[in-house]
Amino acid sequence: MSTTTEQTALDLISMGRVGVDIYPLQTGVPLERVTTFGKFLGGSATNVAVAAARYGRSASIATGVGDDGFGRFVIAELERLHVLTRHVQVFEGLQTPVVFCEIFPPDDFPLSFYRPAPVPDLQLRPETIDLDSMRTARVFWSTLTGLSAEPSRSAHRAAWQARGRAGHTIVDLDYRPMFWSSASEASDQAADALEWATVAVGNREECEVAVGETEPLRAADALLERGVELAIVKQGPKGVLAKTASECVEVPPFVVDVVNGLGAGDAFGGALVHGLLAGWNLERIVQFANAAGAIVAGRLECSTAMPTSDEVERTIEKGRA
Repeated sequence: MSTTTEQTALDLISMGRVGVDIYPLQTGVPLERVTTFGKFLGGSATNVAVAAARYGRSASIATGVGDDGFGRFVIAELERLHVLTRHVQVFEGLQTPVVFCEIFPPDDFPLSFYRPAPVPDLQLRPETIDLDSMRTARVFWSTLTGLSAEPSRSAHRAAWQARGRAGHTIVDLDYRPMFWSSASEASDQAADALEWATVAVGNREECEVAVGETEPLRAADALLERGVELAIVKQGPKGVLAKTASECVEVPPFVVDVVNGLGAGDAFGGALVHGLLAGWNLERIVQFANAAGAIVAGRLECSTAMPTSDEVERTIEKGRA
């Protein structure tokens, strides 16, 4: 698909994983003893689009689902949350992925992925994605997971080539070991992704996979040396470091009673997109994104937990008090 009928460029197109999150409604209970669950829209790239839409941004997700009940749920939930679904492909005969989690606050949230191959969100092909929309979007967001298999890997490369490293081309270094044959394979693909990125986001472990560094300043410098214009290194309880060629800021975390930390990074991502599009200074962008992540860490679900701008601003004010 090489043309688009859109009259105006989208604020955001994210590309990557989607699925259904099945989260226990009991905290501190192992999966075998859980008796009730909640069903939520999930997937990192998907949650980023939901978060951006929450701030009033025009957002779409390029992904794939199966022609099944969970796939229909995904599309309906995206529409309900104001994320455009024109770039969601439906694959007959495939199963929409499901993920179960266990909740042991404050920092243990084991995941069990049910992603039988072929996985729909990894079946996007260069000839079936809307390259024009990806080229013109004000922000294009993709994750390392999308490079873990073909044909998705080639589709991502085609999207980056269409953009030519223009605008805000963001790569989330989101590394999930279970999706890769080895860490070295992920490192090779991260190196390829960084050739096209203007912004890179990752935690210390993900930076180690991408550039071989875990110390935040060295990791940020290594990302900048790869050609990105903005490197963001998440440091967990130590906050977030953001660095460009001329500026370096470090923002402390917001204190929160953690309920489920799984969606915090995606909330950070959606808020980052919003701040970049708003043209804020770097410190304000990172502070806003950090606060958004803290809010979602204090809630059970991910996609439907994404905050509004007013909620984020109140959290920032509370942190100053």
